[in-house]
Amino acid sequence: MSKEIVTSTELFGEIQTLITQAKQQTAVAVNASLTMMYWQIGQRINQELLKGERAEYGKQIVANLSQQLTQTFGKGWSARNIAYMMQLNEQFPEQQILHSLCAKLSWSHFRQLISLKDSLAREFYTQMCVTETWSVRTLSERIDSMLFERTALSKKPAETIKLELQQLAEHKQVSPNMLFKDPYVLDFLGLNDHYLEKDLEDAILRELEQFLLELGSGFSFIARQKRIQLDGDDFYIDLLFYNRQLRRLVAIDLKLGKFKPHYKGQMELYLRWLDKHERQAGEQAPLGIILCAQKNQEQIELLEMDEVGIHVAEYLAVLPKREILHQRLQDAINTAKNRYNSLPLDSRSSECSQSDLDSKK
Repeated sequence: MSKEIVTSTELFGEIQTLITQAKQQTAVAVNASLTMMYWQIGQRINQELLKGERAEYGKQIVANLSQQLTQTFGKGWSARNIAYMMQLNEQFPEQQILHSLCAKLSWSHFRQLISLKDSLAREFYTQMCVTETWSVRTLSERIDSMLFERTALSKKPAETIKLELQQLAEHKQVSPNMLFKDPYVLDFLGLNDHYLEKDLEDAILRELEQFLLELGSGFSFIARQKRIQLDGDDFYIDLLFYNRQLRRLVAIDLKLGKFKPHYKGQMELYLRWLDKHERQAGEQAPLGIILCAQKNQEQIELLEMDEVGIHVAEYLAVLPKREILHQRLQDAINTAKNRYNSLPLDSRSSECSQSDLDSKK
């Protein structure tokens, strides 16, 4: 009797799994068909609007269509939704590429993506969505937190951004530029106006889960105050992490004030020791992040920190108003691009070539 009950339970479990899988596959297929239908509707309307010579013509076409479709098919055919369909066709013009994305992204994902005006930002969020299997809510949170604008990637030349996004799309290969940010938003730590480095470190360890989310995907905590002994002297790495996607150890040094040039030598020492004593077979060379309350950009550029695998970033213990942060990030992106555009053509090529090599490692 007990054997029959066990067999019946196992049978139920197997059938339940089959039903669940079938429902999931059906939902994916329906979503893909729905999104492709919206794209085709948007394409047809966009083609029709090309015939019109006035903006009013387009508004009239959309309004009439909305009214007729709503009367025939019910809700879901408002002028706003039809505008989304037109945007989908405009921003994802390649039908084959969109078809491959439809298997992994829902119409709600696309609604979030087509709201982005910057094509490079849109491509970044699209590929990260696919690679990291973000939910619609996660995508919305990442956009609201201005993730792309805070990545090191956003400050790179457009050619480099496109290349690294292509690597991500084709090989699911995330680069350090996509993970490393500036600034890091640490408002969840609840720090007051006066705190020590130890207070900052303690707060991070208390809110480790939130800190890992802010660091990005693939990070695992390894150690706090990792001890290094050299020539009888003791050194300590504030925080040590490992990133599965990069296959690298990542050392983090916490600093309260402005960046100082000697921080580079200190971090280089840590990274070389980790490379010699902690790096395992199959791993890439360790990387370092120096978190400061304030950066000195000219000093950092002259020290060529990126070339030795060190990323310098500010952290924000208190989050400013979104408008202020957005302007600050946009200014940083514009400054970086203007600096690149002012370089001689041969220097631009060498910079992109180095970035290309880094992205392929």
